[in-house]
Amino acid sequence: MTQFQRLIQIMAQLRAPDGCPWDHQQTHRSLRQHLLEETHEVIEALDSGEPEALKAELGDLLLQIVFHAQIAAENDEFDIEEVARSINEKLVHRHPHVFGDVQVDGASEVVVNWEKLKLEEREAAARTSALDGIPASLPALQYATKVQKKAARVGFDWDDAGGPLAKVHEEIGELEEASEAGDAEAAERELGDLLFAICNLARFLHIDSESALRETVGRFRTRFAHMEQTAGRAGRSMAEMSLDELEDLWQAAKVAVEAEE
Repeated sequence: MTQFQRLIQIMAQLRAPDGCPWDHQQTHRSLRQHLLEETHEVIEALDSGEPEALKAELGDLLLQIVFHAQIAAENDEFDIEEVARSINEKLVHRHPHVFGDVQVDGASEVVVNWEKLKLEEREAAARTSALDGIPASLPALQYATKVQKKAARVGFDWDDAGGPLAKVHEEIGELEEASEAGDAEAAERELGDLLFAICNLARFLHIDSESALRETVGRFRTRFAHMEQTAGRAGRSMAEMSLDELEDLWQAAKVAVEAEE
């Protein structure tokens, strides 16, 4: 028995009437948040660069997949073998340059062929838009980027990075106008437009906006912690400091943290 087969067997036993009461009560819906959390923990492990952490988190994510497949099997919908068969067929179909006789010239042409094959699959599945199939539950920056990439692949795109950069400046101006007018609804809309434009610019610069923002938040947390520690050593609370004092702490934290990196 392989370790994967053992995992399937363990899950079936946990779901059995005489198995674990908690596991037995779970549904696709109740497990939704767990699947999302495990996915984010895999991403965190990837970012950490720690192979052992990644191994453990991939195992937790795999458990969620097997869990859902077991529930589906109990409902006579599908089982884990059908899940594997589905992705195997998809991979073979979308890689005719590997499993067939199609010739490609580099990774960019692979992407073009991939999208053509996906379009064929969408038509077979009665999808009507090139943007169909993008999960709306994705994190907002990732969702925006996926939508922009899909639109670009059918020709709706800027010629170069100058276009999206100009759009960022345009959206900043419109946000300033809405803010100065005191129109909260318009300001929210314009802020969304600005974030969308920034995602588009990031795409042209070959920067993953989600990862870039996460790294920035990480740097902010490290510097903020340094500010707290400095204030604490001086017997002060940041809450009682003036903005000028906090700015001095921030600048000192930036220098100190950059020196440690």
